Amino acid sequence: MTLTADRRPGPVPHRPAPRPRYADQPVEFWPTAAIRSALEGGDIGTWKQIAVALKRDPYGRTARQVEEVLAGSRPYGISKAMAEVLERARAHLEADERAEVARHVRLLIDRSGLREQEFASRIGVTAEQLATYLDAKVSPSASLMIRMRRLSDRFAKARPDS
Repeated sequence: MTLTADRRPGPVPHRPAPRPRYADQPVEFWPTAAIRSALEGGDIGTWKQIAVALKRDPYGRTARQVEEVLAGSRPYGISKAMAEVLERARAHLEADERAEVARHVRLLIDRSGLREQEFASRIGVTAEQLATYLDAKVSPSASLMIRMRRLSDRFAKARPDS
């Protein structure tokens, strides 16, 4: 009896699935299909990457892709969580922007040397409206910001200590 190697095909050794080309790139560069795949069947590490990207840029490319994916899904599980992350990130960004505008309005008032009541009167708003800008409750329109800057410039030039 002669022993030879078995030439019948046996089970193929398990090979991990090839990694997609985008897997080593930041989430911001992933195609929408990859975002969809990650939200539908990804792991917590991938979801965290997406959440970090949403917080970093709530109106950016990844946010738009997530919105597109979420538009076609039911609001539960990771979809609901990502929708909440996006909503909170946008609310936080908007609050930060209002606070930045409030600091700028304060700077313009201080630079003008006028009291708040006088400044408000000269830009055509009530003192209460000006207070809402300074408290970062609302932001003034772009045209009102220009009016404030022009008023501040005019009075800053007229001040003897400038």
